[in-house]
Amino acid sequence: LILFILLLFTDCKKNRQYVPNVYLDLIIYVNEPQNINLVSVGGWKYFAGGNRGVIVYRKGFNEFAAYERTCPYLPEEPSAIVAVDTTNNIILKDLSCNSQFLLSDGSPISGSAVIPLRQFRCIFDGTVLRVTN
Repeated sequence: LILFILLLFTDCKKNRQYVPNVYLDLIIYVNEPQNINLVSVGGWKYFAGGNRGVIVYRKGFNEFAAYERTCPYLPEEPSAIVAVDTTNNIILKDLSCNSQFLLSDGSPISGSAVIPLRQFRCIFDGTVLRVTN
């Protein structure tokens, strides 16, 4: 019985998907030329920050979503980075494990990952977007 319990806990630790939480406080001026992709609904852009970067997506006129780019499946692997699929702009994809996530909410839709991407809080005042945790 003790051996079974030890094996169970060891297996659970191996399959745990956890992206370390790091401090983030991005200030983005949406109307500046370098952020032109965020002006219209459906636009997205990569930013530095988080563990391996942040992707910001404009969901609606006054609504944004921001996600950690580190894939939650084997996040310690340096290649575990999600990027927008160039053939389908509503999908984020990690090429190292083939996991796919919806850009609208970060939820996994296929592949090895079973938990969503880490999402950050977005506060928008009509001009300035603040992305923080």
